[in-house]
Amino acid sequence: MTAMTPTLAFWNDDEPLECVSRLPEAPNTVTFTFQAPSGALFRFKPGQFVTLELPVPGGPLHRTYTISSSPSRPTSLTITVKAQGNSVGTRWMLDNLRPGVRLKAIGPGGTFSHVNHPSKKYLFISAGSGITPMVSMTTYMYDAGREPDIVFINCARRPSEIIFRQRVEMMASRITGIDVAWVVEESDPYIPWTGYRGQMNQLLLGLAAPDYLEREVFCCGPEPFMTAVREALAGLGFDMDRYHQESFHAPVGTTDEFPDPVTLDEEARAQVEFTISGKTIDCAETETLLGAARSAGLVIPSGCTFGVCGTCKVKKTEGEVHMVHNGGITDEDIADGYILACCSNPIGKVAIDA
Repeated sequence: MTAMTPTLAFWNDDEPLECVSRLPEAPNTVTFTFQAPSGALFRFKPGQFVTLELPVPGGPLHRTYTISSSPSRPTSLTITVKAQGNSVGTRWMLDNLRPGVRLKAIGPGGTFSHVNHPSKKYLFISAGSGITPMVSMTTYMYDAGREPDIVFINCARRPSEIIFRQRVEMMASRITGIDVAWVVEESDPYIPWTGYRGQMNQLLLGLAAPDYLEREVFCCGPEPFMTAVREALAGLGFDMDRYHQESFHAPVGTTDEFPDPVTLDEEARAQVEFTISGKTIDCAETETLLGAARSAGLVIPSGCTFGVCGTCKVKKTEGEVHMVHNGGITDEDIADGYILACCSNPIGKVAIDA
């Protein structure tokens, strides 16, 4: 009698995530580990993100976080978050998220992954919690067993605030293909620091990665940091087609962008039908579908609201919209009738599944 091979089940966002552990990483920074209650495995590209629905006071809040674990370790999924002074969702997680709590999640999503840009050499540049996708991608290549070629640069205010320092140094100590450079602005009291000191600039870039012109560059961190890295690379003659960055904020405009050919009429009216809830409302064409939904008292999950994260993806079943997104939806999804509610304006009568 031939034994049957069990079919592997993979998690999808119809099932909640259950927190199974939490690990402090640095000040106001915690890694949360999740598993699927059904025991399903996780399948995603290293560097992708998920959007969590957080039950904060006043109603659910959707926040997008990069996955810090690697798909090469599929039994769990980890998210590493750092609370800033004005954090609402992340602060709720640090104060309330404990083992046993289940959260609704959307994803995974995003195209920020080295697997989408094969190269012999990589340069990962990050600051603060922007280190999370870099750790995911580095772990994925480390687990493959082959010698990678990665220069890993991370910037922090001080050494004690470096996230994943021990983990990254452990991987670098086991193979020869990971070179690590920590850059801090100041040292911790009474603890000598022998690494790089200062802020990311062309000089530090040349010292840490002398062959940067030969590398595929991935960058993640606060917007001013990524702007500085972009400008440093461009000033050194780097081929910016080989530069990739992850951001959940409004993109920085440039004078090279072409003007949008569609001008919405502020006086024109549109009608939006929400087919699942059975509501229909009138609104201006200048109103986004996300705004129209909120006016109707409906909740469409959303994260960045700039067309980056893809959280607000919905199916359009009728009519036309004007959508200007920033990478949060694929051409395949658009061809299948999906749109992003946060950056889509209704033209005439429109129906969406919401």
